[in-house]
Amino acid sequence: MGFPLTPDKIIDSVYDLDLDGLAAQGIRLILADLDNTLARYGETAPSPRLRAWAEEVERRGMTLFVLSNGRKPRRSKTFCEGFVPYLSHASKPHARSFRKVMEEYGCTPAETVMLGDQIFTDVWGGHNAGLRAAIYVRAIALDSLPRKLRYGVEAPFRGLCRLRGDKL
Repeated sequence: MGFPLTPDKIIDSVYDLDLDGLAAQGIRLILADLDNTLARYGETAPSPRLRAWAEEVERRGMTLFVLSNGRKPRRSKTFCEGFVPYLSHASKPHARSFRKVMEEYGCTPAETVMLGDQIFTDVWGGHNAGLRAAIYVRAIALDSLPRKLRYGVEAPFRGLCRLRGDKL
C-alpha cells in the first residue's frame, strides 16, 4: 500500500467499475458508500439502473454491501432494505466496521474493495482495513459549499493517483 489517502483507482461512476476484472482477481465483497457514491443525497430508493448494476455484481459471484457513515440510520434502512445489506454509523475511516463485514461474509481483505466518493473516510478507511483496493468514485453531485470545499481539499490525493497510475 502507498500513501493511505491516495486512491488505488479513480472512476467516474460505479457503472464504470470493471466487474469482470474484479471477479477475475478474486474479489468477493464490494463495500460501497451510499451518499454521493451509489445515489444522490436524499434519494429514497435505488434507481432501476442501480438495481440492475447490483444484480450484475451478484451474477459475478460478488456481494455488494453498503457501508455508510450516515447519521440517519433510517435513510440507509429505507434505501437499502430489500436491495442490498448495509451498515449505518460505520465510523469510517476506522477499520472496525470493514473487518466486521468481512468476517460476516467470510472474506479476507485481499477479496474486498471499497468504493466511495470521499478520500478521508472511504479511501482512508479501505486502506486502514488493508483492503485489496480503495476505489475513488467521483461524487454524483457537488451541490453544496462544504462538498465543493472538501472536493478541493482532496484534489492532491486524486492527483497522486493519476500520477502513479491505477493499482488495480
